[in-house]
Amino acid sequence: MATGLALLLLAGCGEEGSQSNGPDALDPKADITEQSLTVSIWDGYSPEDLPERVKNDLGVPVKIAHHATNEEIMAKLTAGGAGSDSGIDVAFVSGQYAQALNEAGLLEPIHADLIPNLKNLYPEAQQLAYDKGNTFSVPYTWGTTGICYRTDLVEQAPTSWNDILKPPAALKKKVTMMTTERWLALPALKVLGHSVNTTGDKELTDARTLLLDAKKNLLAYDDTTFGDRLTKGESAMAEAWDGWCPTSDPKIKFTVPKEGSDLWVDTMVVLKSSKNKEAAHALINYILDPEIHSWAAENILYKVPNKAAMEQLDPKVLEANAPLRMTPAELLKGESIVDVGDAAAKYTRLSTEVTAGS
Repeated sequence: MATGLALLLLAGCGEEGSQSNGPDALDPKADITEQSLTVSIWDGYSPEDLPERVKNDLGVPVKIAHHATNEEIMAKLTAGGAGSDSGIDVAFVSGQYAQALNEAGLLEPIHADLIPNLKNLYPEAQQLAYDKGNTFSVPYTWGTTGICYRTDLVEQAPTSWNDILKPPAALKKKVTMMTTERWLALPALKVLGHSVNTTGDKELTDARTLLLDAKKNLLAYDDTTFGDRLTKGESAMAEAWDGWCPTSDPKIKFTVPKEGSDLWVDTMVVLKSSKNKEAAHALINYILDPEIHSWAAENILYKVPNKAAMEQLDPKVLEANAPLRMTPAELLKGESIVDVGDAAAKYTRLSTEVTAGS
């Protein structure tokens, strides 16, 4: 999954666009073969042949553009403020970023009548705090954050975020944490009993103190290769997103600490500036087809909020990857990460001070 920086990028978008008068009607009978789409998504997050499939099955030409992070695509989408045209029709962004884009007036409301495959989603997928009812976004993948660890290298299985923040002597310099802002703060905030969405100065200062103290025990900050480090035995424990914990290795396990964790979601959104909105909705509907959507679970190893897609997964894939077996009810025990507006700058500052501090 891609993760985030401060949403101050949206400051220039103004407030006018955030006051929606409801969606303009789209034409369910529009000839989508006369439209074309540009889709921005993380590299490796969809089948390589998706454009070919969509062209063959829907008759719609699709151009794929890749973004590496939420920050990158946010900068492109928000350049020029509300009413500007990025040239992108559909973007994949994490939930709190979809929320921010919508509040800035940059998103087309979801026209459910043009996406009949919404019926394939779990009921829980309509209970997401950043967009209850999927009014401006459609969830693509979801998961949680926890501790990924080597059973042969830890004396006792971790149960608390303190096992990462204050590891036993034998595990010092054998632990990694993530640097992406909201996820760097998460273990400390949860240990301290705070919300992952807090904007309180004292709460964030206390988290900063705890994180600076934890830094001396870390092997590294690592958001991308922590699974490789575990597989090689270079590390013993890692703060990890569930799907990237390589539990197909029988020596590696994943657990959600007793203090609780988050619920993150990556979503699909349609830009208000798109001139191809009917085709954009048709694409989202196509992706929600179980045959297409199951690809993400089988290849990225992130759960998808699509009941029909999850039910058709190869049992061997489920058996080899324990996080895929988490239920929607278990996921919803996590605290949904939401946009905190201008207070996102506080998380940016916390991250900078912790990673650059000593």
